[in-house]
Order: sequence, then C-alpha cells, then structure tokens
Amino acid sequence: MKILVLNCGSSSIKYKLFDMDTQTVMVQGGVEKIGLPDSFLQIKLNNGEKVKIEQLMPEHTVGIQLILNSLVDEKIGCIASLEEIQAVGHRVVHGGEKFNKSVLITPEVKEMIVKCVELAPLHNPANLKGIEAVEHALPGVPQVAVFDTAFHQTMPDEAYMYAIPYELYEKYGIRRYGFHGTSHRYVSARVCEYLGLDPKTTKVITAHIGNGGSCTAVMNGESVDTSMGLTPLEGLMMGTRAGDMDLGAATYIMEKENLSTTEFSNLMNKKSGLLGVSGVSSDARDIEAAVQAGNKRADLARRIFIYRVKKYIGAYAAAMNGVDVIVFTGGIGENDHYIRQEVMKGLTYLGIDFDEDKNNSVRGIEAVLTTPESKVKVCLIPTDEEWMIASDTQALI
Repeated sequence: MKILVLNCGSSSIKYKLFDMDTQTVMVQGGVEKIGLPDSFLQIKLNNGEKVKIEQLMPEHTVGIQLILNSLVDEKIGCIASLEEIQAVGHRVVHGGEKFNKSVLITPEVKEMIVKCVELAPLHNPANLKGIEAVEHALPGVPQVAVFDTAFHQTMPDEAYMYAIPYELYEKYGIRRYGFHGTSHRYVSARVCEYLGLDPKTTKVITAHIGNGGSCTAVMNGESVDTSMGLTPLEGLMMGTRAGDMDLGAATYIMEKENLSTTEFSNLMNKKSGLLGVSGVSSDARDIEAAVQAGNKRADLARRIFIYRVKKYIGAYAAAMNGVDVIVFTGGIGENDHYIRQEVMKGLTYLGIDFDEDKNNSVRGIEAVLTTPESKVKVCLIPTDEEWMIASDTQALI
C-alpha cells in the first residue's frame, strides 16, 4: 500500500510518500515560505539527491498541485501514475471536542472541520484545501484526518479548563485543546526509545518550535499540559501569532483601533509574533539575518521568542514536579543552534549541563545535547508527524 501524507502548516506543506509494505519513504519534501516571494519546493529523492523548485506560491492549493506533479514527473518522479496512491492522510489541526482520534474523511467530517475553522483560522482552511485538492486530483481515493488535538485529550480538567463561567464551557466547548499533538506524541515516545527509557515512568517536556510553536508536558506517556489553548493562538510567541497576552490589552486595542472581532483575530494571528515585533519577517532565518545586520527590533523579537520558550519549560518542570528529558523539535528547534543554546541558559538549576560544542555542531538529526553528567537530558529529535499520520491512515484503511 502506498500512502501519501500531507502536513499543511500555516506557511508550509510537508509531504512523504510511504510504501507501507516495506515501511519505507519513497520520496519526501516540503513547500516552504508560502505567501512570501521566495517560496519553493524542496524534494529529497530516494537516492539522496535534493531538487529545489522555486515557484511563487501565494497559497496552499498551488503548492499541493506542484507536489502531485513532482510525484509523476518523468525525471524526478517515483511513481508512474497518481493511481498508485491508495490512500492519503492529512494532518488536521482542530477537531474540537468532536474528534479525539483519527477518522476517515466523509462529507460530515469535512463539515465538522469547517465548523472548527474559527478556532484555527491559519490551519484548518489549509487542511481543507489539501483535502479538496486531493479529491479533485485523486477522485475516489480514501482520505484520513489525523487531528492535532487528539493527543492532548488526556489533560486533567484543571489544566484544560479556563477560569470563566462554567456555562460557557457547557454551551460552546470553550476550553484548552492543545495542538501539534501528532508531533508531541511522536517525539516524546521516540526520545524515550532513543535514550532507552520507559515512557511510562519518564517526565518529558517537548518544545515544538517553528513558524508555529508549542510546549507540552508529557508524564508517563500522556500529555498533562500544553501551551496552546482553545486555538493555536495561545502560548508561545510564533511567526505571526502573538501568543500569551493580557485580555485587557486585547479589548483596549480593539477599542483604540476600532477593530471588529474578525479584524482583531487577523491582527493577532497574522500580523503579530516575530513579524509584528521585528517588522521584518515571520521567518526565523530572516530574523537572524536582520539581527546580524544590526536590526534592534529583530533582536528584540528573537529575545522575546527565546524567553517565552524558557518560561514554559520552567513552568512544566514545576507542574510535573521535575523533568527527565527536554526535547527540541520543529523547524527552529531542529535547526537553530543559537535559539536552543539561549533557551537552555538559566536552566542549570534543573540539573542541566548543556554541551554547547555538541549543540553547535548538529542540526536536523537525533542527538543528545547535554554532557553525560547532566541530570536532565536535552535532546534534538526531528519530528516525524508524517509517519504517525501514515500509520493511523493504514490502520483505518
């Protein structure tokens, strides 16, 4: 069975084509910088060769079609026809309280995903575009939705409830759901396997940081708290999202700027974060270049970003009464050694002996970033949400 996995993020699309019979990846790659002038598709062929296709991609549909075209391309394709694809698995960000596990996509499931768009305005529309693009290109091929919110359904009520009138939770399901669940589920399990630890007796803090970002406290293999909330807007500072802020400040801004709720949501989701503070870009690579050029606002944006991640790690160590392992993953977590290093500064009280030389020498590979003497292990574990999605898809098909 060949399964295509599409993982549509707010500004990216990662994909892998799996041969599930041999449990191998036939081809993989990703579209990056969607909506920016220098967007591109990076393909890693099965022979290790990398191909980069630069093309303007203002939104996700164009990127998905480019991916499908590449799979059957005479020079770089790996299948003769799209008919070889027997199922497609999708990462879907928000399932509300309706979905606590992966499901086959039906018209009814699509309707529920649409109803959750207001809770995940950057992601659920992109997920839906992926589903509909596949419906058009591969009619009749079964599709599966794997929800980011599912892993966090184990949070206790004191962690997921907001201190608002309880009737609002009963009427509208207003609570903390958490996101990046597929990634947190994978890396928290994988790091225990990598270190030879029993996940059922290990306290892990996972930091999935990229254009979107979240931290999760995983105790005994289950999510007990996570930084995102009802929507992916809560928590860490992100590429274009503000993260945590005073609700009083929110109403103050709306009044002063005469903003509707839709306009305010757009401001917080698409114009804030690294982009809003720096005035340069939502991309950490562009922020780094601006910092090196002496841009003080870019430097401030990066320092705020680092501080927020560090603060959540400290909070989750307190929530679990300790921590055994801290994991970095996601685009920034896997590739930005400076941000990893700066996050770890000031956390020595936890028993962390960070190995800066080792940290500076690795990116995108599994690695231990602490000395052998460190009481708490800090690791880099590249996330593999796609494998988790493919596995769930195969099980349902």
